[in-house]
Amino acid sequence: MLNFDRLKNVEPNIPQVASTRIDSDHRLDVRGHDCPIPALEARRCLDAMASGQILQVVATDPLAELDLQILCDRLGHALLATQERGGELTLWIRVSESRQADAE
Repeated sequence: MLNFDRLKNVEPNIPQVASTRIDSDHRLDVRGHDCPIPALEARRCLDAMASGQILQVVATDPLAELDLQILCDRLGHALLATQERGGELTLWIRVSESRQADAE
C-alpha cells in the first residue's frame, strides 16, 4: 500500500506567478485526470518538443505540481513557474538544452 503521508509537508521550490503570462510553444490540458496521467502526458509532449521550447500544462490533480517537479528534475527540464487559480494549476516547463530523454 502506498503511503503519501511523507508528501503532506513537501513544498516544491517553484516560483508562483500571480498574473504574469509566460508565452508557451505547446499547451497540454490534463484537467480532470489524476496521477499518473498528468506526468505521463507531459513527458510524452516534452519528448516530442525541441530544446528550449516551453510547455504549458493545465491540471486539476493536487499532486501534479510535485509530480512534474520530479519529472523535470529527472529529465533535466526546468519548471519555470506555477500558477493556481480556482482549483486549476498551470505550470510552465522549458525543455532542457541537453536532452536526457533516456533518464528514468
